[in-house]
Amino acid sequence: MRWDVRILLIQVMMVLIGGSTVFAQGPPANIVVAPIGQQEVAENRPFIGRLYYDTASQISAEVSGLVEIVAVNEGDTVEKDAPLLRLNTELLDREIDIKLAEIEQIDLRISHAEKQYRRLENLYEKEGISEKLYEDARYAYEDELKEKQVAELELKKLLLDLEKSVVKAPYDGMVMAKNVDSGDWVQPGKPLIKLGSVKDLFVEVPIGETLLQFVEPGSRVGVEIEAYGRKMQGTVEGIDPVADPKTKNVFVKVRIPAQENIAENISAKVFIPVGARKRLSIIPRDALVSMGGNDFVYTIKDGKAAILPVNIVSFLGDAVGADNPHFREGMEVVVEGNERLRPEQPVVVSGGR
Repeated sequence: MRWDVRILLIQVMMVLIGGSTVFAQGPPANIVVAPIGQQEVAENRPFIGRLYYDTASQISAEVSGLVEIVAVNEGDTVEKDAPLLRLNTELLDREIDIKLAEIEQIDLRISHAEKQYRRLENLYEKEGISEKLYEDARYAYEDELKEKQVAELELKKLLLDLEKSVVKAPYDGMVMAKNVDSGDWVQPGKPLIKLGSVKDLFVEVPIGETLLQFVEPGSRVGVEIEAYGRKMQGTVEGIDPVADPKTKNVFVKVRIPAQENIAENISAKVFIPVGARKRLSIIPRDALVSMGGNDFVYTIKDGKAAILPVNIVSFLGDAVGADNPHFREGMEVVVEGNERLRPEQPVVVSGGR
Protein backbone atom coordinates (compact mmCIF):
# COMPACT_ATOMS: atom_id res chain seq x y z
CA MET A 1 0.00 0.00 0.00
CA ARG A 2 1.30 3.44 -0.92
CA TRP A 3 2.35 5.73 1.95
CA ASP A 4 -0.01 8.58 0.94
CA VAL A 5 -2.95 6.16 0.98
CA ARG A 6 -1.91 4.96 4.44
CA ILE A 7 -1.82 8.52 5.73
CA LEU A 8 -5.29 9.17 4.31
CA LEU A 9 -6.68 6.07 6.01
CA ILE A 10 -5.16 7.11 9.34
CA GLN A 11 -6.65 10.56 9.01
CA VAL A 12 -10.08 9.10 8.20
CA MET A 13 -9.89 6.86 11.27
CA MET A 14 -8.98 9.82 13.47
CA VAL A 15 -11.92 11.82 12.05
CA LEU A 16 -14.33 8.96 12.79
CA ILE A 17 -13.01 8.64 16.34
CA GLY A 18 -13.38 12.42 16.85
CA GLY A 19 -16.94 12.36 15.46
CA SER A 20 -16.23 15.22 13.04
CA THR A 21 -15.40 15.66 9.38
CA VAL A 22 -12.49 17.92 10.29
CA PHE A 23 -9.80 17.61 12.92
CA ALA A 24 -10.54 19.34 16.17
CA GLN A 25 -7.51 21.53 16.54
CA GLY A 26 -7.67 21.98 20.29
CA PRO A 27 -5.13 24.04 22.21
CA PRO A 28 -1.56 24.37 20.86
CA ALA A 29 0.72 21.54 21.98
CA ASN A 30 4.13 22.26 23.50
CA ILE A 31 6.77 20.26 21.67
CA VAL A 32 10.53 19.77 21.44
CA VAL A 33 12.11 19.29 18.04
CA ALA A 34 15.38 17.92 16.65
CA PRO A 35 16.84 18.15 13.15
CA ILE A 36 17.17 15.28 10.73
CA GLY A 37 20.69 14.52 9.55
CA GLN A 38 21.98 12.62 6.56
CA GLN A 39 24.77 10.09 6.48
CA GLU A 40 26.28 7.31 4.43
CA VAL A 41 24.92 4.22 6.16
CA ALA A 42 24.44 0.61 5.17
CA GLU A 43 21.01 -0.94 5.32
CA ASN A 44 20.87 -3.41 8.22
CA ARG A 45 18.69 -6.14 9.61
CA PRO A 46 18.35 -7.54 13.15
CA PHE A 47 20.01 -10.86 14.00
CA ILE A 48 19.65 -12.64 17.34
CA GLY A 49 22.85 -13.34 19.23
CA ARG A 50 23.96 -14.46 22.69
CA LEU A 51 25.48 -12.19 25.31
CA TYR A 52 28.51 -13.49 27.20
CA TYR A 53 31.43 -12.36 29.35
CA ASP A 54 34.64 -12.78 27.40
CA THR A 55 36.63 -12.58 30.66
CA ALA A 56 35.21 -14.73 33.45
CA SER A 57 37.34 -15.94 36.35
CA GLN A 58 36.92 -18.50 39.11
CA ILE A 59 38.13 -16.59 42.16
CA SER A 60 39.76 -18.60 44.97
CA ALA A 61 41.65 -17.86 48.18
CA GLU A 62 45.44 -18.05 48.23
CA VAL A 63 45.54 -19.12 51.86
CA SER A 64 43.46 -21.58 53.84
CA GLY A 65 41.13 -20.44 56.57
CA LEU A 66 37.64 -20.09 57.98
CA VAL A 67 35.36 -17.75 56.02
CA GLU A 68 34.20 -14.95 58.27
CA ILE A 69 32.33 -12.68 55.85
CA VAL A 70 31.10 -13.07 52.27
CA ALA A 71 30.59 -9.50 51.05
CA VAL A 72 28.78 -10.21 47.76
CA ASN A 73 25.84 -12.09 46.34
CA GLU A 74 25.10 -13.41 42.87
CA GLY A 75 24.21 -10.58 40.54
CA ASP A 76 26.18 -7.94 42.44
CA THR A 77 28.38 -5.57 40.46
CA VAL A 78 31.75 -4.84 42.08
CA GLU A 79 34.67 -2.56 41.33
CA LYS A 80 38.27 -3.68 41.01
CA ASP A 81 39.90 -4.44 44.40
CA ALA A 82 36.54 -4.51 46.18
CA PRO A 83 36.48 -7.16 48.98
CA LEU A 84 34.62 -10.32 47.96
CA LEU A 85 35.15 -12.31 51.15
CA ARG A 86 37.22 -12.19 54.32
CA LEU A 87 38.81 -15.06 56.24
CA ASN A 88 39.02 -15.19 60.01
CA THR A 89 42.47 -13.94 61.08
CA GLU A 90 42.35 -14.40 64.87
CA LEU A 91 45.16 -16.99 64.94
CA LEU A 92 47.13 -15.10 62.32
CA ASP A 93 46.87 -11.88 64.32
CA ARG A 94 48.32 -13.68 67.35
CA GLU A 95 51.18 -15.08 65.28
CA ILE A 96 51.97 -11.57 64.06
CA ASP A 97 51.94 -10.21 67.62
CA ILE A 98 54.28 -13.00 68.74
CA LYS A 99 56.63 -12.36 65.83
CA LEU A 100 56.72 -8.61 66.57
CA ALA A 101 57.58 -9.36 70.21
CA GLU A 102 60.27 -11.78 69.06
CA ILE A 103 61.83 -9.09 66.87
CA GLU A 104 61.84 -6.69 69.82
CA GLN A 105 63.72 -9.30 71.87
CA ILE A 106 66.22 -9.79 69.07
CA ASP A 107 66.76 -6.03 68.91
CA LEU A 108 67.70 -6.08 72.60
CA ARG A 109 70.13 -8.92 72.05
CA ILE A 110 71.59 -7.13 69.03
CA SER A 111 72.17 -4.01 71.12
CA HIS A 112 73.92 -6.02 73.82
CA ALA A 113 75.98 -8.06 71.33
CA GLU A 114 77.05 -4.94 69.45
CA LYS A 115 78.29 -3.25 72.64
CA GLN A 116 80.23 -6.36 73.58
CA TYR A 117 81.65 -6.65 70.06
CA ARG A 118 82.72 -2.97 69.90
CA ARG A 119 84.35 -3.19 73.35
CA LEU A 120 86.32 -6.29 72.46
CA GLU A 121 87.19 -4.81 69.07
CA ASN A 122 88.97 -1.91 70.78
CA LEU A 123 90.82 -4.29 73.08
CA TYR A 124 91.77 -6.52 70.17
CA GLU A 125 93.22 -3.57 68.25
CA LYS A 126 95.37 -2.81 71.31
CA GLU A 127 96.31 -6.49 71.57
CA GLY A 128 94.57 -6.68 74.90
CA ILE A 129 92.60 -9.88 74.08
CA SER A 130 93.06 -12.94 71.94
CA GLU A 131 91.81 -13.16 68.38
CA LYS A 132 89.41 -15.96 69.39
CA LEU A 133 87.58 -13.78 71.92
CA TYR A 134 87.28 -11.02 69.33
CA GLU A 135 86.00 -13.39 66.61
CA ASP A 136 83.48 -14.98 69.00
CA ALA A 137 82.06 -11.54 69.82
CA ARG A 138 81.81 -10.59 66.16
CA TYR A 139 80.15 -13.88 65.32
CA ALA A 140 77.60 -13.44 68.14
CA TYR A 141 76.75 -9.94 66.90
CA GLU A 142 76.39 -11.00 63.25
CA ASP A 143 74.39 -14.06 64.27
CA GLU A 144 71.84 -11.84 66.03
CA LEU A 145 71.58 -9.65 62.91
CA LYS A 146 70.91 -12.72 60.77
CA GLU A 147 68.32 -13.97 63.25
CA LYS A 148 66.50 -10.64 63.01
CA GLN A 149 66.61 -10.81 59.22
CA VAL A 150 64.99 -14.25 59.31
CA ALA A 151 62.34 -13.06 61.77
CA GLU A 152 61.53 -10.05 59.59
CA LEU A 153 61.10 -12.32 56.57
CA GLU A 154 58.76 -14.51 58.60
CA LEU A 155 56.82 -11.39 59.64
CA LYS A 156 56.52 -10.32 55.99
CA LYS A 157 55.04 -13.70 55.14
CA LEU A 158 52.53 -13.43 57.99
CA LEU A 159 51.57 -9.91 56.89
CA LEU A 160 51.19 -11.16 53.30
CA ASP A 161 48.91 -13.96 54.55
CA LEU A 162 46.95 -11.31 56.43
CA GLU A 163 46.57 -9.29 53.24
CA LYS A 164 45.52 -12.41 51.32
CA SER A 165 42.90 -13.23 53.93
CA VAL A 166 40.78 -10.64 52.10
CA VAL A 167 39.89 -11.95 48.64
CA LYS A 168 39.47 -9.00 46.26
CA ALA A 169 37.96 -8.54 42.82
CA PRO A 170 40.68 -8.58 40.13
CA TYR A 171 38.64 -6.25 37.89
CA ASP A 172 35.30 -4.47 37.59
CA GLY A 173 32.84 -7.30 37.28
CA MET A 174 29.55 -8.99 38.06
CA VAL A 175 29.25 -11.91 40.46
CA MET A 176 27.99 -14.76 38.30
CA ALA A 177 28.17 -17.55 40.89
CA LYS A 178 28.90 -17.85 44.63
CA ASN A 179 30.01 -21.20 46.00
CA VAL A 180 30.95 -20.18 49.54
CA ASP A 181 29.22 -19.02 52.74
CA SER A 182 30.29 -17.72 56.12
CA GLY A 183 31.64 -20.53 58.30
CA ASP A 184 33.07 -22.57 55.40
CA TRP A 185 36.65 -23.76 55.62
CA VAL A 186 38.43 -23.04 52.35
CA GLN A 187 41.67 -24.27 50.84
CA PRO A 188 43.89 -22.48 48.30
CA GLY A 189 42.74 -23.02 44.73
CA LYS A 190 39.14 -24.00 45.54
CA PRO A 191 36.72 -22.04 43.28
CA LEU A 192 34.67 -19.74 45.48
CA ILE A 193 33.24 -16.94 43.33
CA LYS A 194 32.84 -16.65 39.57
CA LEU A 195 33.31 -13.10 38.32
CA GLY A 196 32.60 -11.77 34.83
CA SER A 197 34.32 -8.61 33.62
CA VAL A 198 31.75 -5.92 32.82
CA LYS A 199 34.32 -4.30 30.53
CA ASP A 200 34.54 -7.44 28.40
CA LEU A 201 30.91 -7.95 27.43
CA PHE A 202 30.29 -9.39 23.99
CA VAL A 203 27.48 -10.62 21.81
CA GLU A 204 28.19 -13.46 19.42
CA VAL A 205 25.75 -13.46 16.56
CA PRO A 206 25.51 -15.97 13.66
CA ILE A 207 25.09 -14.52 10.17
CA GLY A 208 24.98 -16.05 6.72
CA GLU A 209 28.28 -16.31 4.87
CA THR A 210 26.98 -14.06 2.07
CA LEU A 211 26.83 -11.12 4.51
CA LEU A 212 30.48 -11.25 5.51
CA GLN A 213 31.37 -8.84 2.69
CA PHE A 214 29.42 -6.10 4.49
CA VAL A 215 30.86 -6.66 7.99
CA GLU A 216 34.13 -4.96 8.85
CA PRO A 217 36.10 -5.36 12.11
CA GLY A 218 36.05 -2.07 14.00
CA SER A 219 32.71 -0.98 12.52
CA ARG A 220 29.87 0.17 14.77
CA VAL A 221 26.57 -1.72 14.91
CA GLY A 222 23.36 -1.22 16.83
CA VAL A 223 22.60 -3.61 19.70
CA GLU A 224 19.36 -4.07 21.63
CA ILE A 225 18.93 -6.12 24.80
CA GLU A 226 15.17 -6.40 24.95
CA ALA A 227 15.12 -8.20 28.32
CA TYR A 228 16.39 -5.00 29.95
CA GLY A 229 15.07 -2.46 27.44
CA ARG A 230 18.59 -1.27 26.63
CA LYS A 231 19.84 0.10 23.31
CA MET A 232 23.48 0.82 22.55
CA GLN A 233 26.19 0.85 19.94
CA GLY A 234 28.57 -2.10 19.73
CA THR A 235 31.88 -2.59 17.94
CA VAL A 236 32.66 -5.54 15.69
CA GLU A 237 35.79 -7.03 17.31
CA GLY A 238 36.26 -10.07 15.13
CA ILE A 239 34.79 -12.77 12.95
CA ASP A 240 35.04 -16.48 13.73
CA PRO A 241 37.41 -18.05 11.19
CA VAL A 242 35.42 -21.30 11.11
CA ALA A 243 31.90 -21.47 9.67
CA ASP A 244 29.28 -23.93 10.87
CA PRO A 245 29.61 -26.93 8.51
CA LYS A 246 25.85 -27.43 8.29
CA THR A 247 24.33 -23.95 8.25
CA LYS A 248 27.41 -22.14 6.82
CA ASN A 249 26.74 -19.42 9.37
CA VAL A 250 29.68 -17.50 10.80
CA PHE A 251 29.79 -15.98 14.28
CA VAL A 252 30.48 -12.25 14.50
CA LYS A 253 31.90 -11.05 17.83
CA VAL A 254 30.50 -7.66 18.93
CA ARG A 255 31.82 -5.80 21.99
CA ILE A 256 29.26 -3.74 23.89
CA PRO A 257 29.75 -1.05 26.58
CA ALA A 258 29.99 -2.03 30.25
CA GLN A 259 26.60 -2.99 31.71
CA GLU A 260 25.41 -3.48 35.27
CA ASN A 261 23.24 -6.34 36.48
CA ILE A 262 23.05 -8.24 33.24
CA ALA A 263 22.80 -12.01 32.85
CA GLU A 264 25.04 -14.10 30.66
CA ASN A 265 23.52 -16.11 27.77
CA ILE A 266 20.48 -13.85 27.33
CA SER A 267 19.56 -12.95 23.78
CA ALA A 268 20.55 -9.68 22.17
CA LYS A 269 19.51 -8.20 18.87
CA VAL A 270 22.39 -7.04 16.65
CA PHE A 271 21.74 -4.95 13.54
CA ILE A 272 24.10 -6.31 10.90
CA PRO A 273 24.72 -4.55 7.54
CA VAL A 274 23.08 -6.42 4.65
CA GLY A 275 24.10 -4.18 1.77
CA ALA A 276 26.38 -1.46 0.55
CA ARG A 277 26.35 2.01 2.10
CA LYS A 278 23.96 4.64 0.80
CA ARG A 279 22.87 8.09 1.89
CA LEU A 280 20.04 7.89 4.42
CA SER A 281 18.13 10.34 6.56
CA ILE A 282 19.09 9.91 10.23
CA ILE A 283 16.05 10.34 12.47
CA PRO A 284 16.07 10.23 16.30
CA ARG A 285 14.17 7.24 17.63
CA ASP A 286 12.28 9.50 20.01
CA ALA A 287 10.60 11.06 16.99
CA LEU A 288 8.98 7.79 15.89
CA VAL A 289 5.30 7.10 16.51
CA SER A 290 3.58 3.87 15.50
CA MET A 291 0.12 3.59 13.96
CA GLY A 292 -1.36 0.45 12.51
CA GLY A 293 2.00 -1.30 12.56
CA ASN A 294 3.72 1.48 10.59
CA ASP A 295 6.17 4.16 11.68
CA PHE A 296 5.63 7.91 11.33
CA VAL A 297 7.10 11.19 12.51
CA TYR A 298 5.58 14.61 13.07
CA THR A 299 7.14 17.66 11.48
CA ILE A 300 5.87 21.24 11.46
CA LYS A 301 4.11 22.98 8.58
CA ASP A 302 2.62 26.46 8.93
CA GLY A 303 2.70 26.18 12.75
CA LYS A 304 0.79 22.89 12.75
CA ALA A 305 1.73 19.23 13.16
CA ALA A 306 2.20 17.33 9.90
CA ILE A 307 2.58 13.56 9.82
CA LEU A 308 5.07 11.78 7.54
CA PRO A 309 5.72 8.05 7.04
CA VAL A 310 9.12 6.56 7.84
CA ASN A 311 10.56 3.61 5.97
CA ILE A 312 13.28 2.32 8.30
CA VAL A 313 16.11 0.51 6.58
CA SER A 314 18.80 0.86 9.25
CA PHE A 315 18.77 0.83 13.05
CA LEU A 316 21.48 2.98 14.63
CA GLY A 317 21.03 2.78 18.39
CA ASP A 318 19.22 5.99 19.38
CA ALA A 319 18.47 6.80 15.75
CA VAL A 320 17.22 5.11 12.59
CA GLY A 321 18.12 5.49 8.95
CA ALA A 322 15.25 6.03 6.50
CA ASP A 323 15.21 6.23 2.70
CA ASN A 324 12.02 8.27 2.22
CA PRO A 325 12.58 11.02 -0.38
CA HIS A 326 10.42 13.55 1.50
CA PHE A 327 13.03 13.90 4.26
CA ARG A 328 15.76 16.46 3.84
CA GLU A 329 18.76 17.35 5.97
CA GLY A 330 17.94 19.87 8.69
CA MET A 331 14.19 19.17 8.66
CA GLU A 332 12.87 19.36 12.22
CA VAL A 333 10.87 16.50 13.68
CA VAL A 334 9.04 16.35 17.01
CA VAL A 335 10.92 14.33 19.65
CA GLU A 336 8.93 15.31 22.76
CA GLY A 337 5.18 15.78 22.94
CA ASN A 338 4.58 13.70 19.80
CA GLU A 339 2.79 10.89 21.63
CA ARG A 340 -0.37 13.02 21.96
CA LEU A 341 -0.20 15.02 18.73
CA ARG A 342 -2.78 14.90 15.97
CA PRO A 343 -2.30 15.98 12.36
CA GLU A 344 -3.09 19.68 11.81
CA GLN A 345 -2.93 20.40 15.56
CA PRO A 346 -1.31 23.79 16.33
CA VAL A 347 2.06 23.49 18.05
CA VAL A 348 4.41 25.67 20.06
CA VAL A 349 8.10 24.80 19.96
CA SER A 350 9.38 25.04 23.54
CA GLY A 351 12.86 23.68 22.89
CA GLY A 352 15.22 21.85 20.63
CA ARG A 353 17.96 19.25 20.75
